Amino acid sequence: MIKLVDVYKSFNGHEVLKGVNLEIPDGKTTAIIGRSGGGKSVLLKHIIGLLRPDKGQVLVDSTDISRLNNRDLNKIRKRFGILFQGGALFDSLTVYDNIAFPLREKTRLKENEIRKMVDEKLEQLGLLGTGYKYPAEISGGMKKRVGLARALIMDPEIMLFDEPTTGLDPIMKNAIYNLISKMHKKFGFTAVVVSHEIPDIFGIAHYVAMLNNGVIVESGRSTDIQKSTNPVVREFVSEGVVMPNFEIMEEINEEIQY
Repeated sequence: MIKLVDVYKSFNGHEVLKGVNLEIPDGKTTAIIGRSGGGKSVLLKHIIGLLRPDKGQVLVDSTDISRLNNRDLNKIRKRFGILFQGGALFDSLTVYDNIAFPLREKTRLKENEIRKMVDEKLEQLGLLGTGYKYPAEISGGMKKRVGLARALIMDPEIMLFDEPTTGLDPIMKNAIYNLISKMHKKFGFTAVVVSHEIPDIFGIAHYVAMLNNGVIVESGRSTDIQKSTNPVVREFVSEGVVMPNFEIMEEINEEIQY
């Protein structure tokens, strides 16, 4: 379980997180929603230890990662995969080499073993035939999938998604959400998805937490958040119409086309 306890964070005197309390259950998808610029990505970076709180605790299975030295923190980070907003691909590397990068940097696997693992991820994420291409030669949606393949290549227990559909058209946005749901169902990782997009996020999230003015104003099951009586949550949620659950859609359709 991931747990944030009274987490505060300021930048140049501007308080972004003002006492965040949040529990993220194992094996489920938790969405952190809120308006753009509200501190959701800052919160996500605390979860993986890229930022340390000014005050408070960030617990991963009862270990406060905010107090760890870099060596011990890196051990915890091996359990994580992260998909950044733009995919964060290396422009000078091919799709294949981008996906293989963590294996080459963090393991002693032989190249034939790496090829087998990368080819498997290319197939799983609908990227067969693109391994030789460079990021500039593929679409925005494909870049997201390549980023996801790279994040999954080390079989992480925990996946973090930072605004995974930013800049995509509605069709590709739904495809990426479908893909996240499909990968979660297949691999069973704990997922944290940061998003300001309503109603799409309700289609993949088991749990939802809303960050507003630096605090979590409400958290709970996705269905409960959609029916919340909290005026701040209601105003934000009412900006869209609830989407169908993508996992149910997958059971209806034999195959999802991307």
